[in-house]
Amino acid sequence: MKPADLRIDAGRLLRRLEALAQVGAIEGGGCCRVALSDEDKAGRDLVCGWMRELGLAVSVDPVGNIFGLRAGTDAQAAPVMTGSHIDTVRTGGRYDGNLGVLGGLEVVESLNDAGLATRRPLVVAVFTDEEGARFPPDMLGSLAYVGGMPLAEALDVVSIDGRRFGDELARIGYAGSAPLGTHKPHAYIELHVEQGPVLDAEGITIGAVEDLQGISWQEVSVTGQSNHAGTTPMRLRHDAGYCAAAIGTFLRTLAGEMGGGQVCTMGAVTLHPNLINVVAARAKVTADLRNTDELRLQEAERRLAAFLAELAQAEGVKIETRRLARFEPVRFDAGLADAIERHAARLGYTHRRMTSGAGHDAQMLARICPAAMVFVPSVGGISHNPAEHTEPADLAAGANVLLHTLLELAS
Repeated sequence: MKPADLRIDAGRLLRRLEALAQVGAIEGGGCCRVALSDEDKAGRDLVCGWMRELGLAVSVDPVGNIFGLRAGTDAQAAPVMTGSHIDTVRTGGRYDGNLGVLGGLEVVESLNDAGLATRRPLVVAVFTDEEGARFPPDMLGSLAYVGGMPLAEALDVVSIDGRRFGDELARIGYAGSAPLGTHKPHAYIELHVEQGPVLDAEGITIGAVEDLQGISWQEVSVTGQSNHAGTTPMRLRHDAGYCAAAIGTFLRTLAGEMGGGQVCTMGAVTLHPNLINVVAARAKVTADLRNTDELRLQEAERRLAAFLAELAQAEGVKIETRRLARFEPVRFDAGLADAIERHAARLGYTHRRMTSGAGHDAQMLARICPAAMVFVPSVGGISHNPAEHTEPADLAAGANVLLHTLLELAS
């Protein structure tokens, strides 16, 4: 078989996706495998087993990133890397992250079946804690891998349930010994579901991702005064609950006023004492700001800070903020995006250039090598939800584009 005629085995890819989806399965077809949980360990064990069955040399670094290496004919050449993550949010779907890892394994097995060698080695990576749902920030594993977070700092991160990252990593048996930054890649390509509605709405199969939004996460804590809901006049309240609501409304207004690619979200709210007949004494909310333009993202941050100062003064409360994550927008490699579109066109798939609204490990890898992403449609734009779905034909299309893009880079 000529390399140009090679295609992945769609049924095999679907079977692996189904098997991994059963690890931490939840009602509705989704998954719960938060980072460094027992379910995450079971998922890692399964994927590492598949890697070894395919003849890959498996290594694990000190933050738990997993690498499966397929040797090339030139042992001195820098490898071409692909991959993603297998950790999920608590109400995750079966494709987010998993497709990138298992698509990479399917590429390896397709090359093995065809007896095709590549000049450069191929590496399939599984990065730790991409979601940041348990241990902030998101993309922690790939951030540490590229040198953006010191190892000691990463190991000392404390989870939302009070556990230390390094302790939980050791507990599940994935505190590895491979050097941090091992297998520095020649290039990195990540296959992923879009997690948004654009491709599905436009009826397009392949997205060649050319840039990725910058992300600013903050936790906002409001301290007011608990009081009786019936006897305290409105003008004399120091109501943390009202302040939480005002912050959420402001974020929505800010996104509308700034327009363009600006998005703002208040995704989490907690109140104390959280009783129907008591003015809330404390509130804690999150603010998620994203923009593809760094200067515009900074503007959104300034406007939020100014609003919080005005709100604190007007309501007689104390407002404090804590940064959870901050990543600048990323421009992916234009040549790699061109290659993705070129292979999509040759294989007969509709395609377009696009922006990623979500954070991905690829944005970290872009700090150290040329990087880009292949998107396939998410039906209805739904993700981080058990109802997340991508049609089998689109899963296969994305894996085929990944296959030929990696072949070109590794040859």
